[in-house]
Amino acid sequence: MTSRWYLLSALLLCAPAVSHAEDAAALWDKSCKNCHGPDGRAQTRMGQKESIPDMSTAAWQKAESDAELRQVIANGSSHNPKMKAYKDRLTAEQMDALVRYIRTFKAKE
Repeated sequence: MTSRWYLLSALLLCAPAVSHAEDAAALWDKSCKNCHGPDGRAQTRMGQKESIPDMSTAAWQKAESDAELRQVIANGSSHNPKMKAYKDRLTAEQMDALVRYIRTFKAKE
C-alpha cells in the first residue's frame, strides 16, 4: 500500500511538468514552427527567406540569454520586422515555457 502511495504521489508531482512541456510544444507548433521549423533550425521557406538563425547551434544558444529570448517573444525582433510581438497573445507563463522549449534545441556537443 505504501509503495502505491509513493508511486501515485510521484506521478501527480510529475504531471504538471509533463503538461507544461506538452503545452510548450503545442504552442511552438502553433505559433513558431512555420518560420523556425519543428527543431529551431529554421529550415523552412520563411526561415531561409528571412535568414532566421539556427537556434540549435551551441554558439546561438550561448549568445542568447533567456531574458533576451523572452524579450524578442514579447516585443518582436529588431532584426526582423516579420517577427511580431506576442505580448498581447501569450501569457508570461507561456513565454517562459517557450524559452525553456527553445533551450531543448541545443545540439549535442
